[in-house]
Amino acid sequence: MSLDLIKVVAQVGDMVARLKAGSKERQEHLQFALYTLHKATDLDYLQKKIASSKTTWLVAGLVDGLDRHYKPPLLPPEFTVIATDGSHIDVDRHKSTRCYLINIGAAVLDYGVNPNALLDSFPQLYFGDEDLVITPAKGREQPVEGVLLGIKRSVEECCQLSKLAAELPSGSSTLALLDGSLILWGLEAYPEFVTEALLDKGFISYLEDMRRLNSDKRLALASYISFSRSTDVVNVLRVAVCPHEAPDCDRYCPNKAKDCDKVAGVQDRELFIALLASGERSALFMTQSSIVQKRYGGHKVYFFYLRVGDEIARVEIPQWVAKDEGLLNLTHALVLDQCQRGLGYPVALSEAHEQAVVTTADREEFWQLVESLMVEEKMPTPTSAKSFSKRTRWV
Repeated sequence: MSLDLIKVVAQVGDMVARLKAGSKERQEHLQFALYTLHKATDLDYLQKKIASSKTTWLVAGLVDGLDRHYKPPLLPPEFTVIATDGSHIDVDRHKSTRCYLINIGAAVLDYGVNPNALLDSFPQLYFGDEDLVITPAKGREQPVEGVLLGIKRSVEECCQLSKLAAELPSGSSTLALLDGSLILWGLEAYPEFVTEALLDKGFISYLEDMRRLNSDKRLALASYISFSRSTDVVNVLRVAVCPHEAPDCDRYCPNKAKDCDKVAGVQDRELFIALLASGERSALFMTQSSIVQKRYGGHKVYFFYLRVGDEIARVEIPQWVAKDEGLLNLTHALVLDQCQRGLGYPVALSEAHEQAVVTTADREEFWQLVESLMVEEKMPTPTSAKSFSKRTRWV
């Protein structure tokens, strides 16, 4: 039976009415946030205040100011944009065998005198014990499924991107693009050996491979986050308006209204849609995520906001791109150009996604293929009663 929307209409109406009632207050918070943004001119003092603060929310690190904005640099005459994206089929405990599949889509787009496009996909089946679990030196194994499989897929996207980058000719100017964040959120919930396997020996090692390619070519790396809901910069303003020299949420404001509530509910993109002209980028900021500070080393994550028409995108870059003005400008110019060519979203990422997508029909055909080949080999193919019931029409 499908969803009965008639039973939901009244609830949706209540939601819209509540959102409309809060819009005036939200606009007041936004105006105060913009006022604070322009007023915060003593950056040294603000940086010290941020460093001494103990907040319950993530605060951006300042690099070159708060309200600065930069016009787009000129495009190089010839350049390449490479991108990867992924999809996967998760382990299904109701099926006859344990396995999962990761499909990485890739796009290599050459611009200039000899334009060219290479689109491909790289499906990989994982079924061995070494694939299904991450094993520590001793102790409990960690199955690779669900959220953790999504993280592993991000690692494989980065791995394939590094392979594509290594094949680029010497002297080329290239932007390597990933979709989503460079921060592997969620790893904190897993044991140390999992973080070591996926981040230290995986994701970070591939970032390092790409950094080293700059010895004979120009390679910038970035990740693109469309319609970001981040509040890292707004949280800087919350620190700025706090009356305490060393903000401490749990100590001073555990159960009462706070001065920083005056900017509550505002998102970074709302700030920068009012600050940036189309094509401009914001100042640079640095994430102070605990996992980045502890594990990323020379690949610490910086970010800026980019206005593409009526949208503000968050672009994340590793430290070695942020510290190199040439690579930073290349990133700004090529990300913007990709978005303008792609009706607001990077063309290379769109094409990589198309190569990677795994449909519902694909999943069904995959499992049918697995089970049919097992039958041919006269292997048992037991499935759960729940799985059988879902494939059977009772009424």
